[in-house]
Amino acid sequence: MIELERVEKSFGGMPAVRGVSLTVAKGELVAIVGGSGSGKTTLLRMVNRLVEPDAGEVRVGGRDVRAEPAVALRRTIGYVIQHIGLLPHLTVEENIAMVPRLLDWTREAIASRVTELLDRVGLPASRYAARYPDELSGGQQQRVGIARALAAKPRVLLLDEPLGALDPITRVALQRELRAIHRDLGLTTLMVTHDIVEALSLADRVAVMLNGEIRQIATPGELVRAPADDWVAEVVEVARAQGETLRGLGQP
Repeated sequence: MIELERVEKSFGGMPAVRGVSLTVAKGELVAIVGGSGSGKTTLLRMVNRLVEPDAGEVRVGGRDVRAEPAVALRRTIGYVIQHIGLLPHLTVEENIAMVPRLLDWTREAIASRVTELLDRVGLPASRYAARYPDELSGGQQQRVGIARALAAKPRVLLLDEPLGALDPITRVALQRELRAIHRDLGLTTLMVTHDIVEALSLADRVAVMLNGEIRQIATPGELVRAPADDWVAEVVEVARAQGETLRGLGQP
């Protein structure tokens, strides 16, 4: 469903992504993990053309993303970011309805979709549709952001550190909800995160990036059992150490 073939990108002469190839199968959730400056967000943004590659090819559903205008492409791909980006002067309902309105959906279809999505993310329309973003908690705002990304029924969902600004309890709850949404709607999801535990918990496969390159892509189990090099082993060790610390605290 998503194919990146030998893509490259530099900024100011400094390579950000170096000849990366990555395939995400239909219905798969792939997480890209790495430190700041590793190239993971640049790689993600090539899929919806927020970043144009200097070389290589990006395809969604077998179609080169350059085959249609960038704005039209983005309306077919769900996109959730860490800072949410809800428009403060619009209600929850109006924020979610933005793309369907641009696509000339009927008023009835839009209203039905907004109600359906608010129910799915745990914010009943009767209580939340008429509220404004500043009347919501951070977790509620992010739920609205997820609903907005799904409004036009995309088959592909991009998640760019969507939970990074949330408190741990809210974050874990939304992790479960995101995984359920991905599964229930049959989405193909590409996710960027700094959190290796989050990546291992949510993803079917995890890609570990460093200096613009994918050092390993594997299932969570394969990554933990057989890291490809010392850098991947160091990343995995973070998750292992957290688990051992918790187990130690539980000892008498």
